[in-house]
Amino acid sequence: MKDIKDFISDKSKIVDSSGIRKVFDLALKIKDPINLSIGQPDFDIPDTIKEEAIKAINNGLNKYTVTQGIEPLREKVIEFVNRKRGTKYTVDECMITSGVSGGLTLALLAILNPGDEVVFFDPYFVMYKHLTNLFGGKPVIVDTYPDFSLSNKKKSIEAAITEKTKAIIINSPANPTGKVLTKEDIETIYEIAKKYDLLVISDEIYDEFIYDGKFFSISSIYPEKTILLGGFSKTYAMTGWRIGYALGPKEIIKEMIKLQQYTFVCAPSFAQYAALKALDVDMSEYILAYKEKRDIVYEGLKENFNIVKPEGAFYIFPSPKNLRIPPKEFVEECVKEGILIIPGDVFSERNTHFRLSFAADNRTIERGIEKINSLYKKFSA
Repeated sequence: MKDIKDFISDKSKIVDSSGIRKVFDLALKIKDPINLSIGQPDFDIPDTIKEEAIKAINNGLNKYTVTQGIEPLREKVIEFVNRKRGTKYTVDECMITSGVSGGLTLALLAILNPGDEVVFFDPYFVMYKHLTNLFGGKPVIVDTYPDFSLSNKKKSIEAAITEKTKAIIINSPANPTGKVLTKEDIETIYEIAKKYDLLVISDEIYDEFIYDGKFFSISSIYPEKTILLGGFSKTYAMTGWRIGYALGPKEIIKEMIKLQQYTFVCAPSFAQYAALKALDVDMSEYILAYKEKRDIVYEGLKENFNIVKPEGAFYIFPSPKNLRIPPKEFVEECVKEGILIIPGDVFSERNTHFRLSFAADNRTIERGIEKINSLYKKFSA
């Protein structure tokens, strides 16, 4: 007789449970944790957006929408993106997805054949590696330590390209580092993608969380072979509503829409109508508050930790300067003390750093910094 585990597919077995989710689960068991692990805003969805969702529900807009998303939202997304990025997308180059995660899933499903290689950069968002593996591709990971820049890694990136390379994934502002790719970084990727005739998947979910410098999208210079992924989860705190968008070459978007028919079916209906309203809401006050949070955590940790100051998103990726114990053990000690942070190897081939999310109230951040520094002094060399 077969053991029940024998029924689990080999594909499922190659994907490890998310280290982030493990910490989330742990948070449920700890009394009064200092939770600096969660990658979602600490503010609630603005009332005007919630009211629009309630209105949609009460008006009976609860059924399936067309798979590609309601046309008014697609048109508004196009107007928003074109204005922000200087692009010229049209309605047949846009679809509404179940979050950026849904968009990434559909994009990789649409482009990958077995053995195709996908290049992305270490540190990386966890899904890039696991989804590439799940869909039969091969992750090719290029190290960007210590400063997480790409313009000075051109030789390393080119060395990673083979005849099997299908796409490059970039993420700016980045999870877990908060790095915002400069124009020079983006131009480096553009030159390589153009030279080797590659697709670029550009994950831009944190595009409104910019604290220093300017946001520059590769879609503005390489629209013909860029799949741009964006959404509403972070900017408007709509994480649980699962609403995003994908823009790109209409042939690829058409395939992604087809695949959505057999996976997500459509993005949540009420959330699509609420997203129409969201694009009119000014979130600059919230972003300014997050810049203050960034400054609090950076100034609070920089003495004892090596840190590249995050220019966007709401993460910081420090490494201890001098410890008597390995960095991973330091993270474990923090977690034992109720300080929930994520070990660096969840996002990296290295295990020298940890991710801290400052998407928390200022008092929680300050308590976390105090306890992390206290533990650092306990274990410093």
